[in-house]
Amino acid sequence: MKLLKPVIAAIAAALLLPACSPALVRVKPYERGTLARPVMADSLDPLGTAMTDHAYFSREASFGGGGVGGGGCGCN
Repeated sequence: MKLLKPVIAAIAAALLLPACSPALVRVKPYERGTLARPVMADSLDPLGTAMTDHAYFSREASFGGGGVGGGGCGCN
């Protein structure tokens, strides 16, 4: 009986969670033009973003997950 509750919870999660995700990723064809505008870019200042990323990963690279090699010493 103890094993039945986690199994039911796992089955319910497997059925309910995928039902939420498709609505979040669909972009209508008429919305794509708006999303493709340059003002919708991550950064309007690529040099500023590169400098900020370099400073951040020079200090925080020891945590990983940033995709930049090197340690926290800033010598890369």
